[in-house]
Amino acid sequence: MLQIKNLTVKVNDKIIINNLNLDLATCEIHALMGQNGTGKSTLCRVIMHDPEYEVTSGEILFNGKDLVKLNTTEIAREGVFMLSQSPIAIEGVSNAEMLRTALSEKSNSPINIFKFNQKMEEICDKLALSHDFIHREVNVGMSGGERKKNELLHLWMLEPSFILLDEMDSGLDVDALKIVAESIGEYYQKYKPTILIITHHNKLLELLEPKYVYIMKKGEIVASGDKSLAEKIEDEGFKAFNISGLGNNE
Repeated sequence: MLQIKNLTVKVNDKIIINNLNLDLATCEIHALMGQNGTGKSTLCRVIMHDPEYEVTSGEILFNGKDLVKLNTTEIAREGVFMLSQSPIAIEGVSNAEMLRTALSEKSNSPINIFKFNQKMEEICDKLALSHDFIHREVNVGMSGGERKKNELLHLWMLEPSFILLDEMDSGLDVDALKIVAESIGEYYQKYKPTILIITHHNKLLELLEPKYVYIMKKGEIVASGDKSLAEKIEDEGFKAFNISGLGNNE
């Protein structure tokens, strides 16, 4: 589904991602780990075409289309969704208003209000959210955990086929993390999306069980393996891998 070829990205003339290559097959869960400042979150923002990042070379092919050549709206229409570690607040716009507009744009047809409201209420129940969230302003006045659940409400309504989870476990307590992970797991079982998880911790990966795990350093993928790689990081830290001595991604 997603193929990144020789991707190099700069910010203010500094290289953040350096000749990165990565393949994510359809319906698979992948995880990207690494210390702070290695370029993990940058990769998510580049996939979504954040204008602050300059792609100097390479391609990001999504179902054959080069996302580098598309704007963020076009990328979202292709079925790409990012849940960030710090979801933004949008004053004056309710969840219902935003999602109705987005779904109307996506389908190019009017929205059935009854079915729309019914689905939102069902999703709120799944996420242990009050139905009041349907009409609340997007992420305004919400705690960190509520914002993450609110973003999952958007996920379920928009039904993307490729999901970026950028440190979504950040700021969540054990109970909230379990609810969020179970919701994503249920979504995966129902819709079979491709998922890329960015995280520092193994707990989320224990719940979602990625097929592949990658380690990133200085904008490059320097190691890859199965979920046992994440378990070793959890037990021994990144130093256990002598990352500086490892080769490129397999």
